Amino acid sequence: MEASTTQEAPIDETAEQAVVVAPVADLHRSLEAILMVADEPQSLVSLATSLGSPVKAVRAAIAELVSDFDGDGPGGIRRGFELREVGGGWRMYVRGEFDEVVRDFVLTQNPTKLSQAALETLSVIAYKQPISRGAIASIRAVNVDSVVRTLLGRGLITEAYTDSETGAIHYATTDLLLTQLGINSIEELPHLSPLLADGSEGFDDHR
Repeated sequence: MEASTTQEAPIDETAEQAVVVAPVADLHRSLEAILMVADEPQSLVSLATSLGSPVKAVRAAIAELVSDFDGDGPGGIRRGFELREVGGGWRMYVRGEFDEVVRDFVLTQNPTKLSQAALETLSVIAYKQPISRGAIASIRAVNVDSVVRTLLGRGLITEAYTDSETGAIHYATTDLLLTQLGINSIEELPHLSPLLADGSEGFDDHR
């Protein structure tokens, strides 16, 4: 009996170490995966709830990811993207110095026409700006995540501001859209009233 107990001790110790170490590595990778696809800044509480981890552990992991992406430490490589805190939450962003490179790539590599869904979403933003993604989805009654990403990539819309209370990003059109439409101001957009049955459906406070 005593010999059996002595032999089992190293196994238990190894198992305990595995339980402690493995979740830490998984937490970092899990955070990367979530933040890579998130369209809105994610709060520490939201991330901790989603991953079933303590807020303290998530906060520490976020700090380490920020440092890693910034290339801190010996041999570190500064990435072309960064993890930025905006409106009380965290989200991945292209670093500012690469905005033009990304914009040129998108415009030259994807010169295809906008889909009907993209055109409709762009119209909603143009007439209701600044407007949140949730409000756009409510008006169109469909999920607009991928369409908004497309419009951002094309440089036709931009993030105007982030609501400090809800963390929702509000979008507005860019000068590039004006150039594409051949107008000087968004005010030159055609009035919608003649095109709507009651003159207000969907855009009750705009033209």
